[in-house]
Amino acid sequence: MRRSIVLGALGTACAAVVTLGTGPAAAAPTTTTSTTAPQGSGWEPAPSTPWDVAAGERCAFAIHGEPIVDEVVRRELPPPAEGVTRSAYKGDLVVRVTNKETGAHYDADVSGSALVDVYASGAQFWRVVGPVLVGVGDGNLARGMYVVDGVYTIGIDPAGAKTVAGPVITKTDICAQID
Repeated sequence: MRRSIVLGALGTACAAVVTLGTGPAAAAPTTTTSTTAPQGSGWEPAPSTPWDVAAGERCAFAIHGEPIVDEVVRRELPPPAEGVTRSAYKGDLVVRVTNKETGAHYDADVSGSALVDVYASGAQFWRVVGPVLVGVGDGNLARGMYVVDGVYTIGIDPAGAKTVAGPVITKTDICAQID
């Protein structure tokens, strides 16, 4: 598997991997989880939590996401400027995204790596290599849920609109996979 990260529906970096949920987790995940990082490495576990998104927010139907493999770790890096925090994320992550109406699901291997800057305004800038799960409400991709892969950046404005850009990008429409 490759390195991992999940980009949140609200575009907010949490103390763990950014999650897609817009509300609290409904149930504990059944996952393979690494709870340790190499001692003295500066990397700490950054587990994802299950999430739910209402019909119409990303897909035409309600969806549920839950990590089934989660080996993600995070490392805080020196801030690049005043009012900016910088974190690196890596590790294996597979998220099962389920159509809550039909039970159809897609296991998204989102084992990419990301360097994430978070600004005091709430804006974020992601530098990504590999696949991440991106929930889009507003932005330069249509409303939906995608696995975006390649070498690219994601800008998130303070209102949560996402702009995905880069020379090497592929995307898989998760809503279409589980419709």
